[in-house]
Amino acid sequence: MTDIIRAADICDDFPGALVCELMFHDFAKRSCFHGEAVTFSTYEDNKGIREILARGGKGKVLVVDGRGSQRRALCGGNIAKEAFDHGWAGMVFNGAIRDIHEFAELDFGVKALKCTPMRPRTDGIGLADVTLRFGGITVNPGDYVYADLDGVIVTPKPVHKR
Repeated sequence: MTDIIRAADICDDFPGALVCELMFHDFAKRSCFHGEAVTFSTYEDNKGIREILARGGKGKVLVVDGRGSQRRALCGGNIAKEAFDHGWAGMVFNGAIRDIHEFAELDFGVKALKCTPMRPRTDGIGLADVTLRFGGITVNPGDYVYADLDGVIVTPKPVHKR
């Protein structure tokens, strides 16, 4: 099990941490997770996410900027299971997911704005490993993401005690 690191503690000790202004919901077993950011930018299209997940995710968090769209899901149960199987610490979606009943038993973290039954497009418009800007924060590939019940924060490097 991953050590629980509280976002508030990081903010107290490192006032330069970027705090996301969006309020996410938790959809898997863990509400607290952290790791190196791997980024993906898209709009209602999830083609390319599976390829990123297949790289392996030990110690990593996939951060997906879906521009806040809540019309189409960017992840369903099958993709979430692949992320879990590939060892990802968690995923954060600035957008929606679906098949949330399939997330319930996965022992990692998934945060999203909401759920929707609508499937994503698969046109392939997404961009991997790019700088993301949403919710008042900037997330660069390789930044560090801390997520818990209080929210999601980003630092340029790990700042917790190991």
